This record gives sequence, structure tokens and C-alpha cells, in this order.
Amino acid sequence: MKQVEIELADRLQGVSEYYFSKKLAEIEQLRREGHDIISLGIGSPDLPPHKTVVEALFESASTSSSHGYANYKGTAELLETVAQWYRARYGVELDATSEILTLYGSKEGLIFLCNAYINKGDKVLVPNPGYPAYSAAVRMVEGETVYYELSADNGWMPRIEELPTKGVKMMMLNYPHMPTGASATREFFERIVAWASEHNILLIHDNPYSFIRNDEPLSLLSIEGAKSVAVELNSLSKSHNMAGWRVGFMVGNAKVLGDVLRYKSNLNNSMFIAQQHASAVALGLGDEWYIEQNALYREREKLGERIFDMLDCRYESGQVGLFLWAELPEGFEGDCYEFCDRILYEKDIFVTPGGIFGSAAVRYVRLSLCASVATLERVIARLEAD
Repeated sequence: MKQVEIELADRLQGVSEYYFSKKLAEIEQLRREGHDIISLGIGSPDLPPHKTVVEALFESASTSSSHGYANYKGTAELLETVAQWYRARYGVELDATSEILTLYGSKEGLIFLCNAYINKGDKVLVPNPGYPAYSAAVRMVEGETVYYELSADNGWMPRIEELPTKGVKMMMLNYPHMPTGASATREFFERIVAWASEHNILLIHDNPYSFIRNDEPLSLLSIEGAKSVAVELNSLSKSHNMAGWRVGFMVGNAKVLGDVLRYKSNLNNSMFIAQQHASAVALGLGDEWYIEQNALYREREKLGERIFDMLDCRYESGQVGLFLWAELPEGFEGDCYEFCDRILYEKDIFVTPGGIFGSAAVRYVRLSLCASVATLERVIARLEAD
């Protein structure tokens, strides 16, 4: 039978398969060939959610009322719990009926926002280095990605006075920052909110890492006037070990959320009702949950830093989030891809090349702390053996 031939849509031109999709397939092939690959690449929590969350999912799924369509915005229970969580954890007041919208993970929110607002040629400011999904979302609606470069000498923060404004419609921010682990200050947030208001630019703040290795979680929406110019994306993937559940939400500017809902409601409904109930239970966990999680990640952090020491990589202390970020060894003449492939093929250890996050990071590598102490100790033993 003749193979169908259909021309690829313009919106996918320049959008390649995600790096990890290809690299993980390569790693699986190496494993089939007998290599014992230890992967420290992906930021997928290796621990389960709190047991009460799983129990709540089972109990709710056992009731007939959980299996119908849910409200497009989310269940009243989950929306109200998100509002309570933001109030308790960030000091932010949200209207549960107009300032919160549930999502299938925060990545979905990026796509919805770009489809709601970005026309062909519209400019969007995107961090370099930064999460690759930001630029991909812009390209897929044929917008123009304008990168603002971040660097270690400025604490991985944008220089606001140098940001372009002509033709710019949106700016994507992410603090605590992935992949560098940098934290934003309240003073920076105040300045960027004032800048966005002055230039009529919508701020999209992606905030999934604020509770990991961080004693002072901060929301952009805690800044006076931020709701006028911003929305924030958040999720339970990292903070509550629920990455595969795909539970996220967009909060903030009610007008923006209403526009996004116009798009979303024509594509999908809200998530499984039992899942939303269990997510509300997760958000209701007390301080002990965050304390225990951070204690565990701090223990892993020490081992991760030791691994970087053994690899002669240089790093800053005080990083936040699920990863460690480090500069290549002084005198290493290759780039991050060569460095990571050398470790992979010579040591059977995979760490992430910083270059996948942007051209400003080709001299950096990232190590995931989503690995047990025993796994990290195996890496150390393997490096010590050589």
C-alpha cells in the first residue's frame, strides 16, 4: 500500500524531538548491550507521594460519582485548596472561582498561553539557559523567540535594563531557576513587575521548584500589583512527588485565565475527579512533609557535590531545586556534550549537558538529585575505582 505523504505544518518547522526522548532511547540500547548505566539526567522524583494521597485516590476512585466529567476549571474542592495553599505557603490571596485554573501539568499552560495570545511574528522573551519547552511553545505558534541571556556573573538573573521591549508581548520567567538552581529576590520581582507594567508585557512565571532545597518559597504574585501583569504556573510534580499524575495549575490575572479557558475548554476537560481529590489532600499536607523532603534532598546534595568534585566540575553552593549545576573542569577544551558523552561511554554514568538549555550553557552540566543515596554512592564508588 502506498505510504501517505503529508507536508509538515509550518508550526513544527524547527521543532525537533526533545533531547531526553532521543538520549534515553540511546541509554536503553546501551543497557540492552550489557552496560549498567546509572542515569542522573532526568528530574523525575524517584519517591512516591505521601501515602494519604494514594489512599485518597483509591477511595475516591471507588465511588461512582468520581467518574463523570469535571468542571473545566477544576473541582471546587481542588480550586479552594489551591487558594488555601497559596495563602498559607506564599502569602498570596487568590479568588478560587476566577484566579485559578487546573492543568494537565504546567507545560500544558505554556501551550495554552501561546495559543491564546501569540500570533505569527509576535515576540516572546525566553531565558537562555532555560527550559526548552518555553521556546518550543513559542515556535509551535509561529511566534518569535527572543532570548535574554543569563550568566553566572549576574547570579543567573536577567539585566532588566537591557531587556528589549519593542514588539514583545510576553516574557517567560522561572525562579527558582532550572537548570541553574538560582533563586530570585523579592527586590528583583518588584522591579520586573514594574517593568512589565510600564511596557505592557505579560509575565509568565513558572514556579515548580520553590519547595525543594529551599527554606523561603516565593511567588511572583506576592508582589504588589503582580496580578495586573502576570500569571504563575505551578504543579505537584516536584513538590509532592507526583510527576506522572500531571497535576498543575495556572494562577493570577483573571482576564488572562479567562482567555486561556476559552482555548482549553475547546480541547479538553478537567482531570479525573478522583485525581483532583487526591491532589487536594497532597496540598493539605503539613510542614513535616516539606521538612522531610528537604532533609532527604540535602543528604543527596552532599553526595552530588562530591561527584562533581571528583569530576573536577566547579559549582556554587546554595542552589535550589532538584538539580546541581556545575561548570566544566578548567582546561577541558571540549563542550558539555563531549564531556557528558565521555562520562557515559567510559564510566556508564549519564549527566545532562547544559547546552540543551541554551547556548549560554555549553560549558555547564546538570546532575539530577532524583536518585537514591545508594545510587549516588554507586556513582562515587565507580569514579573512585578508576
